[in-house]
Amino acid sequence: MSEDYQAFRQSAGAVELPRDFVRATGPDVTSFLQGQLSQNVAVLAPGASTWALLLQPQGKVTAFLRVLRVAEEEFVLETDAGFGPAVIERLNRFKLRVKCDLDALAWRCLAVRGPKAHELVADGVVADWPGLPGRDLVGESPEAPAGVAMCGMDAYEAVRIEAGIPVMGSELDEGTIPAEAGVVDMSVSFTKGCYTGQELVARIDSRGGNVPRRLRGLVLAEGPAPVGATVQADGQDVGKLTSVAYSP
Repeated sequence: MSEDYQAFRQSAGAVELPRDFVRATGPDVTSFLQGQLSQNVAVLAPGASTWALLLQPQGKVTAFLRVLRVAEEEFVLETDAGFGPAVIERLNRFKLRVKCDLDALAWRCLAVRGPKAHELVADGVVADWPGLPGRDLVGESPEAPAGVAMCGMDAYEAVRIEAGIPVMGSELDEGTIPAEAGVVDMSVSFTKGCYTGQELVARIDSRGGNVPRRLRGLVLAEGPAPVGATVQADGQDVGKLTSVAYSP
């Protein structure tokens, strides 16, 4: 793992990332997604992407998405593996008299992270993390360019956790309020108009973004701890571990 970790930290490393892809097409696709997603997707040009949230009407998270505009009437919605069906189900539930088709797409994601990611990967989707540049190659059969080492998921998880990047099924689930996970700035537009689940997001923002709990990193002085372990401070339960990794 140490060698893979150093690739991410000193050059560039790649992993095949488990992701689900959903294709959305049709003459009404832009207006439909604009009313369902938290981000302003109408301004995307073909080839551009952005992060967005698909929320429940109560404002809690159904999926954390990357939205890629492929053409004028075609988008690809990308989320963590296992959550693609929930995206389709949730969107179909609100698709009334709308000309928009939603289908699972057999694409793959090759995630490249490291200080030389942009230098070694000319194309792909920009996927920079705090303190760590990145590009993602998505499509039917993406391959790592020359100079980019294929790495293991253990090392990838270490750098993801260090960067504070949440994923569905761990830091994000159907009980999560977006502000708790620190994803509002990157995935929400406060000027685009109404969308499903907007009320809670807007209300929390108007009150200074205050929420009872927040995603935080925890460094353990010794020994591993399992996912789900309770975190205590001054004898009180203050949280639980959602993702755990060893960092060299």
